[in-house]
Amino acid sequence: MGDDRASSKSPIVAYIALGSNMGDRNANIAGAIERLRNTPGVEVTKVSSPLENPAVGGPSDSPPFINSVSEIRTTLSPRALLKRLLEIERELGRERREKWSPRVIDLDIVLYGDRIVDEPDLHIPHPLMHEREFVLGPLAEIAPDAIHPKLHQSSAVLLSKLRSSQT
Repeated sequence: MGDDRASSKSPIVAYIALGSNMGDRNANIAGAIERLRNTPGVEVTKVSSPLENPAVGGPSDSPPFINSVSEIRTTLSPRALLKRLLEIERELGRERREKWSPRVIDLDIVLYGDRIVDEPDLHIPHPLMHEREFVLGPLAEIAPDAIHPKLHQSSAVLLSKLRSSQT
């Protein structure tokens, strides 16, 4: 399972959630997207508008996040893609200390085609994506018909359900 080879010869459409709540948040997101664009086996095809929102789950004094979602076409396997995302985080100065603490950049694989991956440190689809408007909003903006492979609903439907449950 830990192989870094391409998952197939045909590119897979995947979605990457990007978030930043430290430093120049917009520049951090732009830097991560630029590094994705320069990654062999990755083509960035769409990027959502930035969304500012309060930090969720971390310390109460955490600064707000800028969040975005990027659509990519990739020949990298899910494991190789995760490895590259972690490299980008390190290149941009991310230090992993405590869970949900403020961070320069956070990159997560939200969807990888219709694949379901459940490994100790790799879960696709992202296990909390359907509960997070800061993921679903940007995802639905660029890919309203993207289907959650476990819930069998589109990002637009999941976003609508989430918003109606919050009122």
